[in-house]
Amino acid sequence: MTIMLFGAVGTLISFIIISLGAIAIFQKMDIGLGVGDYLAIGAIFAATDSVCTLQVLNQDETPLLYSLVFGEGVVNDATSVVLFNAVQNFDLTHFSSIEALNLIGNFFYLFLTSTILGVAVGLLSAYVIKKLYFGRHSTDREVAVMMLMAYLSYMLAELFYLSGILTVFFCGIVMSHYTWHNVTENSRVTTKHTFATLSFLAEVFIFLYVGMDALDIEKWNVVSDSPKTSVSVSATLLGLTLLGRAAFVFPLSFLSNLTKKSPFEKIGFKQQITIWWAGLMRGAVSMALAYNQFTRDGHTQLRGNAILITSTITVVLFSTVVFGLMTKPLVKFLMPQSKPLSRSISSQQSLTLPLLSQDSITDLFIGNGQSSEGGQNVARPSSLRMLLTRPTRTVHYYWRKFDDAFMRPVFGGRGFVPFVPASPTDRGMPDLPEDSKY
Repeated sequence: MTIMLFGAVGTLISFIIISLGAIAIFQKMDIGLGVGDYLAIGAIFAATDSVCTLQVLNQDETPLLYSLVFGEGVVNDATSVVLFNAVQNFDLTHFSSIEALNLIGNFFYLFLTSTILGVAVGLLSAYVIKKLYFGRHSTDREVAVMMLMAYLSYMLAELFYLSGILTVFFCGIVMSHYTWHNVTENSRVTTKHTFATLSFLAEVFIFLYVGMDALDIEKWNVVSDSPKTSVSVSATLLGLTLLGRAAFVFPLSFLSNLTKKSPFEKIGFKQQITIWWAGLMRGAVSMALAYNQFTRDGHTQLRGNAILITSTITVVLFSTVVFGLMTKPLVKFLMPQSKPLSRSISSQQSLTLPLLSQDSITDLFIGNGQSSEGGQNVARPSSLRMLLTRPTRTVHYYWRKFDDAFMRPVFGGRGFVPFVPASPTDRGMPDLPEDSKY
């Protein structure tokens, strides 16, 4: 719930603040941009760079912060791209309340359709590997099918003008729950390291591209006659980014804490400051959206567009270097770790403990009115009462029942049964012929 608040609702709040600030300030500077460009600026600088953030946050030292920032970064990128696509399809020549509703409707249409497409392709990949013989019993074929099906989700999203990053995100969630557990242990290890290697290479290429593009003389020559304006635009964008992120991190953290009963689940003020600071870096998504909006094939001779491109490069480099270098010292200052052993234990517990264990199921029912006296069980409370009192555990409990009863028999996957590495008879594995088990 907290990740979705930060990633979806928080991105919308940041988008609104940055867009309104750009309209109010940049129109006075006479840069020569339209309202559509200012709305695009809001979507461009609402996108955080989770890659940079995760390089400076340690999963062992701050597991909660790592999970929140990582989850928010992925959902934030997807939301920003969907917002950007919705703004580009927005007709500003006849602005009215109906057009505003069309913008909102287009946003939810892209979000929902991209999500459904990603889930559908993910389920298709699980079914193909589980049922069709040509996709099994061979590490090469299993790895190839998984990679091609994941790429198919992106290609279909681009073909239907949907959000590719959102489609891949949900396709990955489904594949990690079903498809990945349908393959052999060799294929699991291979796919894990293959995708990690490709991800690392892509990150390196992105940083190299941003650094090389900062040396592109063409755009800097266009803005060389007005250096004060360029510096003012960069400083304004950086200030709006700081303000837009603060406007949703602290209020949404307060709302999230109201729903948490345990003090260990609440987000402290120092943690809120760290989350706010760690999400200030801008990177690949902002650069890609800026080039999409303000250039044609990477080139531009328009003064306003060149100012926005160079300012985006400046903000990306400044935020990555300055904010990135200061994040780790800030984490150590706000949350010093005095016991390394307890830190590692807490991180392992956060990664290995399931969301709903058997004790949690018992607590779920007992806490909602079910008890055992003299060996007789009192009737379980209604589902509505359980949902209102403990919504997260209740939803997860019924999802487990639905998944075990209907989804796993068709699509395979480990589900919620104990996982034993390198076990060919794992309950989540597809049924193998008798001769192949020996």
